[in-house]
Amino acid sequence: MSWPNEEKIAAGVRMMLEVNMNWQPEERLLVVTDVPRAEDWANMPIPALTDMLERAVLARQVAEIARRMRPDAPVEFYAYPCSGGHGMEPPEEAAARLAQADVVIALTTYSLSHTDARERATAAGVRLASMPTFLAEMFYPDGPMAVDYRQVAAEAEAIAQLLTQADEAWVRSPAGTDIRFRLTGRAGMADTGLYVRPGEWGNLPAGEAYIAPLEGTAEGVIVVPAGWHPGLTEEMRLILKGGLLVEIVGGGAVGEELRAFLRPGDDAPLYRARRNLAELGVGTNPNARRPDNVLEAEKIRGTVHLALGDNAHMGGVVSADFHEDFVIPEAELWLDGSVVRKT
Repeated sequence: MSWPNEEKIAAGVRMMLEVNMNWQPEERLLVVTDVPRAEDWANMPIPALTDMLERAVLARQVAEIARRMRPDAPVEFYAYPCSGGHGMEPPEEAAARLAQADVVIALTTYSLSHTDARERATAAGVRLASMPTFLAEMFYPDGPMAVDYRQVAAEAEAIAQLLTQADEAWVRSPAGTDIRFRLTGRAGMADTGLYVRPGEWGNLPAGEAYIAPLEGTAEGVIVVPAGWHPGLTEEMRLILKGGLLVEIVGGGAVGEELRAFLRPGDDAPLYRARRNLAELGVGTNPNARRPDNVLEAEKIRGTVHLALGDNAHMGGVVSADFHEDFVIPEAELWLDGSVVRKT
């Protein structure tokens, strides 16, 4: 196990706090992370366990760098037992701490983005960076944090406007992705990486425009190539009808795990919600390049991503305990018959 090199990340951390978060000396800064539960120590594969522990140490280092930046500022580091999945609610104490801060760096393994805890915090005015599966190298000088976020924001906002104006989207790729769905009445949003006003939040690294498709309208197939999802060693095809995932073909161990969790064909509300086509996103970060880390991969300029599960926290009506993105390289995005992105 190798711990993050603090010297190599320090400049990136300071830039994040000063530029992305506009952290002021009098503001309460909370750096929060999640750590393994007892059952995780017993059952989680060693590489995944190591990854979580390294991220928790990175979060602690971020808090220490912040304290050295501003010795008199209120800085808190807090670790809580992990929820076990992206979009699952954290413990109540963790949720309460989020809402009591002014600025939150959520450097976690399991995403807080699509949770009520995050939504309550930002509704109360907290500025929050959601950084699930973040890696120390993302802070390096050539990494996805080291970009001109004004440029990233401008492109994301322009694409978000196009998404808002569109009625129908069509995504296709050389690997075989071919899926259409409606967007009428939904608002496109931009994850700019600049969270400087009360209640603003998003991912870091940032750089995407995104929208919640109309439920029940998606028809087609999403093809995720090998290497473009964590642990994915063979192509995976996600087949959707009536807005829901109905079949998973291939994908090896990743496909098997998804089939067991999403249970195609099971009409119980829990599983139908997990299988909802939740999001269309477009990457705009020129320094994002790593395909097997979803947080970074979905920001790669020239990619499109589609997500399953919860969209209630981004303008849709489906609440789920799950939100998972699938990145499509070399994607074409068509809006109302006109190409918006073509590689």
